[in-house]
Amino acid sequence: MRIVRGDASWPAPPSRPEARVADILRTVRRGGDDAVLRYTEEFDRAELAPEQLQVDAREVEAAVGVLEPAVRRGLETAVANVKAVARAQLRDPVTIDLPEGQKVEVDEVPVERVGIYAPGGRAPYPSTVVMCATTARVAGVPQIAVCAPPGPGGRAHPAILAACVLCGVTEVYRMGGAQAIAALAYGTESVRKVDVIVGPGNPWVTEAKRQVYGETGIDGLAGPSELLVIAGGDADPELVALDLLAQAEHGPESRLLLIGLDEGLLDAVAAAVGRLLPQRPSVADAACGTWAAPDASAALRAAEELAPEHLELVGREAEALAGRVRRAGCVFVGAGAGTAFGDYVAGSNHVLPTGGAARFQSALSPATFRRRMARVSLPGEAPARLAPAGAALARAEGFPVHAESMERRA
Repeated sequence: MRIVRGDASWPAPPSRPEARVADILRTVRRGGDDAVLRYTEEFDRAELAPEQLQVDAREVEAAVGVLEPAVRRGLETAVANVKAVARAQLRDPVTIDLPEGQKVEVDEVPVERVGIYAPGGRAPYPSTVVMCATTARVAGVPQIAVCAPPGPGGRAHPAILAACVLCGVTEVYRMGGAQAIAALAYGTESVRKVDVIVGPGNPWVTEAKRQVYGETGIDGLAGPSELLVIAGGDADPELVALDLLAQAEHGPESRLLLIGLDEGLLDAVAAAVGRLLPQRPSVADAACGTWAAPDASAALRAAEELAPEHLELVGREAEALAGRVRRAGCVFVGAGAGTAFGDYVAGSNHVLPTGGAARFQSALSPATFRRRMARVSLPGEAPARLAPAGAALARAEGFPVHAESMERRA
């Protein structure tokens, strides 16, 4: 990770592989399993027979037995906490009785089938399975399919499979990239199409989700991981440095920015990064911008403009801003609230809006998998009371039969 002094901005976003992804989507839509397997061999260097595309349920179940006990306990803690937070977000049906006598009931119903993409680039992501599958189960989704790129020899990663078991998922596919998104969106001989696709991925996966949206629902368009830290002079520079280094583990495209409310804090964090980095080879060569804000309000304005995926507020002056934040995927307040807790076990979801989408988009939640549906009833005299108003509007719009339909019921 490189410290770069400058202003409060991210590096330029990566280019999108639009044309190549469009070609992959078309080919999978026409060629089904055969196309998915050809792309799996080309991109993942894994040669699979058609019957190997879906992981055998016995292999999925057996994966829990080979997990290290500490990893299993970690996954179980994550599942329990994500489940508790997701359950608290469920909404009961609401019935509204209106003055003319009609009744409108608003209910939330789960989608039927969800596809989860678990990334497998730099490392497998069982935590993404937990975040997505646990939340979908709490939302009431009856069918969940998970896909992840195969490893060497076409092997499904046991940590991914074990996470699936702990989340109650047995339908797992050895496929990744844009071809996996195509299979989930359009269906193939082995993969039934889904209603919603969720989970982060590389630019190819993200572009594929963008292009299939409308054919299926998506959770959002995930870009590189983002962390913006606003830190006061009383923040621990080594902890701030560790949080920035941790996010740089996601890859060289990670977007990192430190806004200091004290010039000395920026120097101290840069020195801490210099001390810590040589012993941490998993940290990628991502650029971390730094900026000395003139005051806390200017720091908050800069953060709100970027609407970061993760926003950390560290130090008394920075933490006092927490109630004023309106644009961030998730806010971490205080020295103890490292972003890494949110990535794994805090209970909040780590599938978050990036690229400024926190201006209008929320974290993955039960709402991602549920749709609101109204049930309308007009008993007794309600049609007669409503028809004059409705008929006048319908005729004004040039729809006389709409008007007649209402008036007949009066």
